[in-house]
Amino acid sequence: MEDCIFCKIIKGEIPSNKVYEDDEILAFNDINPSAPIHVLIIPKKHVANILELKGDDIALIEKITKAIQNISKELNIEENGFRLICNCGPDSGQEVNHLHFHLLAGKKMGPKIIS
Repeated sequence: MEDCIFCKIIKGEIPSNKVYEDDEILAFNDINPSAPIHVLIIPKKHVANILELKGDDIALIEKITKAIQNISKELNIEENGFRLICNCGPDSGQEVNHLHFHLLAGKKMGPKIIS
């Protein structure tokens, strides 16, 4: 998608601080972090949100899950844990219409996830 900021990051048109990359998944540090560790994990294929996954696209969730496991080990956060958030649609606060997961870690978080 031409105007999608994440698609531009994938193409290298916008720089990012990559944390993980394979043929289908890219993960990079959020430029406006909500925690000491705040990584965005995205599929390289443009899909607007989790509700838009169709057919073979469902396999992207498994690939994203494997990437999250690799990232948590690489960042040494698997023992203390992390929060994983996937916003879907305007009421959730989704700002970029490209499927993405927020991995938040590096501090103890409270039980509330909404403001």
